[in-house]
Order: sequence, then structure tokens, then C-alpha cells
Amino acid sequence: MRVLWLIAGSISLGLGLLGVFLPLLPTVPFVLLAAFCFARSSERLHDWMLEHPKFGPAIADWRDRGAISARGKWAATISIVASLILAVVLGFPTKVLTIQTIALAGVTLFIWTRPNG
Repeated sequence: MRVLWLIAGSISLGLGLLGVFLPLLPTVPFVLLAAFCFARSSERLHDWMLEHPKFGPAIADWRDRGAISARGKWAATISIVASLILAVVLGFPTKVLTIQTIALAGVTLFIWTRPNG
């Protein structure tokens, strides 16, 4: 089972690292998921993530207080708006746009109701 957690953590970390360069791919949720998976598979990798200068503070904020930094909240909100605009520009059907808007509004509400990191 540890191997599956390790694989899931590695994939999540890889996606999180891609998110640093791809604006519509969220970095922090994948990094948090990687930390969760590594906590169940590799103490060494989990400790490395917690001590990482970029990822560590976000992981600690989330673990300790369920907090998201103000910068992270703004980045997520901008990505959400960009994805909605892209869906409109690509001509998604109204039903799909409605479902997407409702789901992303819920995500945005969740993000902005978390304490600031």
C-alpha cells in the first residue's frame, strides 16, 4: 500500500510543479495532496516537503489552521475566472457553462472563507 501512496504523491508533486509554469493548473492543491500521500508512504519525502522553502509554509498553514495565503487566494480566483472566460470563448454549451459556474463559485467561496495564511 505504501508504494501506491508513493506513486500518488509523486504524480501529485509532478502536477504541482507543472502548475508553477501552467497558469490554469493549480499548484497548491497538488502539493497538499502530495504531502498527504508522502505522509503515508515516505517520512523522508514528507519531511523534505515540509522543509521546502516554497511548499513548506503553505503545507504547514493548511495542516495547522486550514489557512490559505492571500496571494494563493487571488491566484486561484484569477485562474478560476480565466477558465470561465476560456470556456465562453471556446463556445461551451450553456448547460456546461452553468454547471461550471456553479461549481467554481462553490470552490471560490470555500477558498475565500479559509483563514489567511
